[in-house]
Amino acid sequence: MHQYNILEPTLSSYEHRLLIDALRSILLSTSEGSLRSLSSLGNKRFSRVHTLATPSKYIFKSWRLINHQFKGKARPLSRARSLLEALPGKAKAEVIDFAKSVRKLGQDDPRRIIHSLKVGLALTVVSLIYYLRPLYKSFGEAGIWAVLTVVVIFEFTVGGTLSKSFNRGLATLLAGALGLGAQYLASLSGEKGQPFVLGMFVFLLAAASTFTRFFPRIKARYDYGVLIFILTFSLVSVSGYRVEELVVLASQRLSTILVGAAICIVVSICICPVWAGENLHNSAASNMENLASYLEGFGGEYFQSGEGSSSDRSFLEGYKKVLNSKPTEDTMANLARWEPGHGRFGFRHPWKQYLKIGALSRQCAYQIEILNGYINSDSQVPLEFRCKIQESCTQISAECGKALKSLASAIKTMTVPSSANVHVENSKTAVKDLQISLKAVSLEHDQELLAILPGATVASILVEIVISVEKISDSVHELSNLAHFKSVEPTVSPEKPQLLHRGAINPVLDGDSDHVVITIHETSAGLQENENPKAPKIGQRVEL
Repeated sequence: MHQYNILEPTLSSYEHRLLIDALRSILLSTSEGSLRSLSSLGNKRFSRVHTLATPSKYIFKSWRLINHQFKGKARPLSRARSLLEALPGKAKAEVIDFAKSVRKLGQDDPRRIIHSLKVGLALTVVSLIYYLRPLYKSFGEAGIWAVLTVVVIFEFTVGGTLSKSFNRGLATLLAGALGLGAQYLASLSGEKGQPFVLGMFVFLLAAASTFTRFFPRIKARYDYGVLIFILTFSLVSVSGYRVEELVVLASQRLSTILVGAAICIVVSICICPVWAGENLHNSAASNMENLASYLEGFGGEYFQSGEGSSSDRSFLEGYKKVLNSKPTEDTMANLARWEPGHGRFGFRHPWKQYLKIGALSRQCAYQIEILNGYINSDSQVPLEFRCKIQESCTQISAECGKALKSLASAIKTMTVPSSANVHVENSKTAVKDLQISLKAVSLEHDQELLAILPGATVASILVEIVISVEKISDSVHELSNLAHFKSVEPTVSPEKPQLLHRGAINPVLDGDSDHVVITIHETSAGLQENENPKAPKIGQRVEL
């Protein structure tokens, strides 16, 4: 069957538009009416179009004719339709994810929900200044400053609320007094000179106050007060140029600010208070527990022992929380100084000592960060060398972990950490045993030195960790003395350090008698205090 090419240029402009309209209708609706309109066009000039077997073939061949006119419009329409169809599902997924995040945020710390309710309560109470006519007559339109004060100074912790309340109240009082003084001095210069004098005072005090914000101590404790001082002085001095009753305006603003601050303090302290000092105290203990969990499991993970290794490796990530704890600890320590005595913490509790403990904990965490890189390292340490250092390294990490856990428990319970001394001494004893094991290693080639270098590095880092743990222990003991921790007598005798031999035992055959000669090089450090006078001395040979 002979077929003509329908794409040959034999159409007039009218017929061309008619063909395009017909094909567009077919592609959009594929109805019978569209096919009839196309057939009518074929009866006029293209009767052989009917030689096409099916309309689908005709559509396929005619698509190239209208591709450049219709394809660019069809794609945006289909894309928009697909987006509209997927919109309800996406919106539902977004709502579910948001609800899960809100639920998780509340479950992580329920105090956040309580704080939100406390802020709402404080704002409702302070709004009575506007709602009750007697209060509104007393404060007037200046009552809005009480509402603004609650919004600005109400913080999550009691220390934060007290800090901002004190800064705002004192800064408002000083700035208001200086503003009135500046206004009085400017009025003495006459009507023409008053704006220049006021501008000079604003410039000098604003520049000087802004410069004081660069002092670290002022930045940490009084930065908010300096900002309020600049703001209040500028408002009082500048508005006084046009306002006649400036003293009344300043007194109303000061009184409303004091009312708003008082409401914030009462609500923050009396309803489920959140103490910054208690948060700092718990944070120090939590950081030590994270370090202890890593050290206790390090031996089994590094040496891949069947008993020590665990499928749950989440404890290897806890130390990372300690690395970035400095900003939070500094903020909590600054806020804790503003808080009154509460619970177990006195008014002059040694909060600075927690910063020292935190710095030492981060130093230990940095060493653990280096140590963590060798767990999944590709370098293979010789099996013989690993066996020699395995027992000592495992004991060092385990004893350091136990010491840190004991120190964390002592901080939580505020008791003297006497049990931690035993674990610190055990770790120091294990270090001496490790040094003896390393001295016994004989290297014949440089290649052997390179092979054992990763293992030796791990041993060296563990020795540094022992030193860090000892410093942390000393700092916690100092904290217990400054804060007067309770002394608890142990009901069970404390664990004594293990006596590790520091000598050589050589069998000697002398005639028919069998005996051995023991040469004592040194004794354990933990037993030197209770040394038996009849015991053999260092360097003495004992025959059995």
